[in-house]
Amino acid sequence: MFSHILIPDDGSPLSTTAMQAALEFARDAGAKVTVLTVIEPYSIFTASPEQLESTRAEYERLSRTQAGNILAAAEREAKRLGVPCEAVQTESDDPYLAIIETAAQRGCDLIAMASHGRRGISALVLGSVAQKVLTYSTVPVLVYR
Repeated sequence: MFSHILIPDDGSPLSTTAMQAALEFARDAGAKVTVLTVIEPYSIFTASPEQLESTRAEYERLSRTQAGNILAAAEREAKRLGVPCEAVQTESDDPYLAIIETAAQRGCDLIAMASHGRRGISALVLGSVAQKVLTYSTVPVLVYR
């Protein structure tokens, strides 16, 4: 039924668990996957501890390294399961838009993601990324809890 699944992964424990389940689902469905990590740009007006403790250069370097580690782990697991996988890293102020746009650009027919990630209290105030993806995506969304 599904042939190309987008799996957003922010590296949080729940997101990593959802990625594992989505890769197993893709294997069983005979689908390929694109694993996506969205880096939020550095901002001097932020509540993010990572940004408050770092200079712009340090934050960008650490963010790219962390994203690369997340994607490398996903690629290793996909290879272990025999699932064709492409890893994508992008930057956006609005992770939910990056997820929706990546799904459209890459022709994904399903987005499989965690119900919430590492955004903490700001998700309660601004709304979770998963909720926004569910609200605005025209591609079906499978949410793991």
